[in-house]
Amino acid sequence: MTQCSTQHPDTATGAQGRVVVVGSLNMDLVARVPRLPVAGETLAGYTFTQVAGGKGGNQAVAAARLGAGVAMIGCIGRDANGASLRAGLLAEGIDCAALGESASAATGVALIVVDEAGRNSIVIVAGSNGALTPEDIARHEALLGSADVVVCQLETPPETVAAALAAGRRLNKTVILNPAPATGPVPREWLALVDYLIPNEVEAAALTGLPIGSPQEAAAAAAALREQGARNVLITLGAAGILAATEDGTMHLPAPKVTAVDTTAAGDTFIGAFAAELARRSSFDTAVRFAQHAAAISVTRAGAQPSIPTRHEVQAFAV
Repeated sequence: MTQCSTQHPDTATGAQGRVVVVGSLNMDLVARVPRLPVAGETLAGYTFTQVAGGKGGNQAVAAARLGAGVAMIGCIGRDANGASLRAGLLAEGIDCAALGESASAATGVALIVVDEAGRNSIVIVAGSNGALTPEDIARHEALLGSADVVVCQLETPPETVAAALAAGRRLNKTVILNPAPATGPVPREWLALVDYLIPNEVEAAALTGLPIGSPQEAAAAAAALREQGARNVLITLGAAGILAATEDGTMHLPAPKVTAVDTTAAGDTFIGAFAAELARRSSFDTAVRFAQHAAAISVTRAGAQPSIPTRHEVQAFAV
């Protein structure tokens, strides 16, 4: 991977605290349909849009809009999609000095189908996200050292995720891991490096092998993940809220009541908002509530990054 020549200082006006996101950037190709198709079915859609996405990019944009200074470590392709994604991050005031370019792989894409209830089905083609290496993490250790919070997901190579988690712990940063997409358990040694493990219910079930159909079952899964080494576990349950298992105990936090239009990037919005609040030195309770309000707003809007609210919008929503 080569470095892109564009550099942008962290100039988010009024930003407090700093978040560094290590992760993916995708161009989302979104089709809206009456219902999710079944295997082998051809289904007529209503609309098609192309919007910026990728879990890493979404979480970086969320953290920036919600009050943090943000830097992104990732990799795009040398193509129109990559140029568009980089320009979008820069427009949000995100530091792109560590955003590299692959000379051989196209920018990642996500194929997203959204039904009338706001539920989605997603297929990801990693592309250039697969070119982010542990050597890139080592090269940007000074940037990681400037962070208050380091955020990772699983849309980049496992060895790169492991390097980022280890660097965050070694540098004594608050480390968040969003284990998405998860198809099975992550290495236990990773969990010991994580301050906040934040899966959704599907991911938590994949990590533990336990069924999750209720907050009570989520509490059992969260307890299992803490036993495996994660310090704090937050399982996002969509409209059912959050199940939080921390060093201070376990609690179920219901979600604000809204009418969902599109749940794409709701989890990413939650994580970006939570990271931004932790970077501001907010309490855990304050950070979770703020993140829940941000995610609630996001599901009332279509798209990934277009749905993410600003800090002012969240503050007004919470009144």
